[in-house]
Amino acid sequence: MTATKKTFGTAPVFFTAISTILGAILFLRFGFAVGTLGFLGVGMIILIGHMVTIPTALAISELATNEKVEGGGEYFIISRSFGLNIGATIGIALYFSQAISVAFYIIAFTESFSPLFDYVREHYNLILPRQVISIPSMILLAWLMLKRGANIGVKTLYLIVVILFTALTMFFIGKTGYQASHQYEAFSVRNMNQFFFVLAIIFPAFTGMTAGVGLSGDLKKPARSIPIGTITATVSGMIIYFFIAWKMNISASPEDLVNNQLIMAKIAKYGPVVVPLGLAASTLSSALGSIMVAPRTLQALANDHSFPGKGVNRFLSRGKGDTNEPVAATLITSLIALVFVALGSINSVAQVITMFFMVDYGSLCLISFLYHFGADPSYRPSFRSRWYISLLGFIMAFGLMFKINTLYAFSALVMISLIYWFIQMHHKDRRGFEAIFEAAFYQINRNLQVFMQQRKKSSKKQRWRPSVVCISKDSFQRDKAFRLLTWLSYRYGFGTYIHLLEDYFSVQTREKAAHQLKLLVKKSETEHSNVYIDTLISPSYTSAIAQTIQLPGISGMENNMILFEYDKINPENLTQITDNYSLVRAGNYDVLVLGSAPTPFRFNNDIHIWISPYDQENTNLMILVGYIISGHPVWKKSSIRLFAVSDEKEAGQTKDDLVKKIEEGRLPISRKNVMILDKTEDTSFKKLVNTHSADAGLVICGFVSSQLKHEKEKLFLGFDNVGDILFVNAKNEKSLT
Repeated sequence: MTATKKTFGTAPVFFTAISTILGAILFLRFGFAVGTLGFLGVGMIILIGHMVTIPTALAISELATNEKVEGGGEYFIISRSFGLNIGATIGIALYFSQAISVAFYIIAFTESFSPLFDYVREHYNLILPRQVISIPSMILLAWLMLKRGANIGVKTLYLIVVILFTALTMFFIGKTGYQASHQYEAFSVRNMNQFFFVLAIIFPAFTGMTAGVGLSGDLKKPARSIPIGTITATVSGMIIYFFIAWKMNISASPEDLVNNQLIMAKIAKYGPVVVPLGLAASTLSSALGSIMVAPRTLQALANDHSFPGKGVNRFLSRGKGDTNEPVAATLITSLIALVFVALGSINSVAQVITMFFMVDYGSLCLISFLYHFGADPSYRPSFRSRWYISLLGFIMAFGLMFKINTLYAFSALVMISLIYWFIQMHHKDRRGFEAIFEAAFYQINRNLQVFMQQRKKSSKKQRWRPSVVCISKDSFQRDKAFRLLTWLSYRYGFGTYIHLLEDYFSVQTREKAAHQLKLLVKKSETEHSNVYIDTLISPSYTSAIAQTIQLPGISGMENNMILFEYDKINPENLTQITDNYSLVRAGNYDVLVLGSAPTPFRFNNDIHIWISPYDQENTNLMILVGYIISGHPVWKKSSIRLFAVSDEKEAGQTKDDLVKKIEEGRLPISRKNVMILDKTEDTSFKKLVNTHSADAGLVICGFVSSQLKHEKEKLFLGFDNVGDILFVNAKNEKSLT
């Protein structure tokens, strides 16, 4: 692909923006605003509007100087910050706003021919539809852009801007009889109950400041031209609007301002001629700016393969000449605009356009704020805004959306959500929000961990919750340990799964570990797991455990529980688990040992918890673990059943004690699910478990250090009639209340 020739400097950015800012609303509706609210009321609207536009101008200038901005303007900046899926979502909404804006400005352009329509009606008794002007104008504009491209558009833009500023000059030097005979109110304010109604009408006048950014692909030095052109146009537009409001306030009565749509023609010198020309120039320049920018947004979207189908993207990205003029995108944009021009009136659509622009502006301010907050060392713009200015712009943009029109705001957000869902379905492999939020999350997590560490020292009592770490070298043979960790960390706890690569550290083993991590993370995503996954290279199982139990907790709290797993059919790693038990206990960890059966988990069956006379410290943890596991959706059809082995004479007291624990702990375990079994010399604990829990979905038992020291691996064997079994060893007694 040949490099696109860059031909534009700063002037096109400024003139495209300022001509869009000083557009149709200025000539057609600004007098209504001043007449309704007075100078001070409109001044407040100007200030509020620029509390969105100035932060956005600063944010986009900052972002443009941090990285090379290519074709697509605002879309390019958003997509390279939020990721291609989010960028495409906002970019598509932005494109339709720009495309429909072309129609809006062309329809407004026809209002400059009002004297002609009035003349035909009065002299020929013929009421002409506005389309007799708007449709040919739209076709001519489309032909001009398709035939000559943006270069002729920019040249025409210069001429139009000259006409526009000439009309404004005539407006400012004009004088009226009202001005000479009436004493104006310098800071008049009235009808404040209509403030937000007027704001909804006037606000689109301030939303053109990023129009010039869409020319980014044609700029020689976008990092220089975008900040200078955008900020200058935004500030200049705000100042001009203040002076226009002042001039209208002193030159005409509130009644004339409200009722005469072209009141500027009565105020300006040679007004009947220059104001319609100014209106035509402002609307045509805005239409030119939009029809130059919208196709470039669409072309950039297609270059990023945002649409389904290679053919669609190839067609829409097609350009011609050294400047890669977006011919196909211009044709599509012209057709969309022509449809809305033919409809004749898009007042309601104009408010939806404003909503999409507000989403765009809010997103740009949010990106700037998050970059500041995330403190990414690669974010080094030569122009810097301030984080609080960007945050203000974001809050104001989304707040004003709902103030202007709640229904349209919700409609815009729903539409954007649907677009995102569609793109996410089409491009599942692309990054989304995490592309920019990861730095902010890093800062939050860093500060949170420091806070929690400091808080832990000053807090006398800590409420227990599981922070489980599992280490396994059998991740690709069995997944039951990972699934158990998923259940434990689903809502109440946090899980870290470490796949062990038992080898010495080298380039080869590091690459192998990275590949295995990628596979495990991908598998985790398909199962919607909340477990944090990592790999560890270590020469032995013992050294791996020693490293693992010293790891800081990823969640911000220290790990307090370790999970081991063995295969019940081939328990070859049980010796390693029992040999390293003392090492784990030295780390002050609770210990879980899962015996994995060859059959799948039986989620529809109950969870059985077995309590032996040895389990004084284990009981509460066993019940808590069972309760946490049962809270996962896959276990929603199961119940918890408690089995306690006791002497016959103590059976009643044992049951009462267990029921009391359950009631005080507010646990969803029915009294009828608490069973007390007699302890006899002829019947062993294992035999009771095998007899009563053969159909259990999961069996939970306890064990203590003295048992393990005496029985070694045999402690975990002999439960052949049951399925999966989890052994629990608590380092201390947990509280159920």
